[in-house]
Amino acid sequence: MNREDEPRQVKTNHEIGAELSAISADELRQRIALLEQEIGRIRSEIERKEAGRKAADNLFGPKV
Repeated sequence: MNREDEPRQVKTNHEIGAELSAISADELRQRIALLEQEIGRIRSEIERKEAGRKAADNLFGPKV
């Protein structure tokens, strides 16, 4: 397989503040999709941690 025959690898990471002018619209859309997935993953982790904290507070919190 020639180098020309190989599919072009798309960069899958994004650096905040990176220059965007040389990136195609399709690649920018892919980056947005990846960033939205990452935001969802982070939000899920926040919810998990808050639920754990709430459970601990309910178990060990002050008894009035």
